[in-house]
Amino acid sequence: MAVNLSAIKDLLLPGLRGITGKYDQIPSQWDKIFTKHNSKMALERTADMRYLGYAQLKNEGGQTSFDNNAGERFVYNQEHLEIALGYAITRKAIDDNLYKTQFHPSNLGLMESFSQTKEIYGANVLNTAQTYNASIGGDGVALCSTSHPIDGSTVANTPVTQQDLNEGSLLNSMIAVRTNFRDNAGLKVFARARKLIVPPQLEPIAIRLTKTELRPGTADNDVNAILSTSGGLPEGYIVNDYLTSAYAWFLLTNIDGMSYMDRVPFETDMQVDFVTDNLLVKGYARYSFSYYNWRAIFGNFPTS
Repeated sequence: MAVNLSAIKDLLLPGLRGITGKYDQIPSQWDKIFTKHNSKMALERTADMRYLGYAQLKNEGGQTSFDNNAGERFVYNQEHLEIALGYAITRKAIDDNLYKTQFHPSNLGLMESFSQTKEIYGANVLNTAQTYNASIGGDGVALCSTSHPIDGSTVANTPVTQQDLNEGSLLNSMIAVRTNFRDNAGLKVFARARKLIVPPQLEPIAIRLTKTELRPGTADNDVNAILSTSGGLPEGYIVNDYLTSAYAWFLLTNIDGMSYMDRVPFETDMQVDFVTDNLLVKGYARYSFSYYNWRAIFGNFPTS
């Protein structure tokens, strides 16, 4: 049913002091986590390759070892979603509205609706990071797992025992990124934590851990090792208001792999229905949030 006179009955009479209901929006957060890519296909696929392993010792006069195992290991799929919303408003509700500058029929908040929807879909990649999504494919385990397969072994980007955010757990996670991350052939990669991602409930802890020059939570005169270990956290921390857990936290690394693909940017359209004279307004966008390299992130998922 279209927005009609009964839905805006007080806007039909003079004397209203004003109209409320629109508020300042939370600044964009997804773009602090994901790398934006433009897309021209319905389904984007990224192949994860295996290159050469370690060189081998050669004895005098002996044969050179050959590594012929290079090639494709995993394929990550990213299929775009269609996002749409519209509304109808009657001709009488438009004509008789005395407060069009404050409650304009062509702008009832589509942009705000689409912006927050995008944030929810982006955060959902982190909120479901422990659940394997078969449509993505990849290496056959969840984004954050203790058993990402590489040739001859596995690598973890989450601890076996999940840890609350504190000085020790943050340092351990930063060191784990540096020491444990390897490529598909088992070679160490240059991986460093660069940004801490927390829900609003953990922001006070994040501030204490990343904003003090001395060791947090002690009376000692030690330096704060978080600021320097493995290069520190050069991008500090960010709060994501759309994380569903009050306890989960993440480290974003220097390795690209968190992906936002824009297939059709947000657009709006409107027309008057010939039969009803209703004004029809709609918005449309097509995009997807996903990942193609688990080394882009390290996650902790304590439950209390």
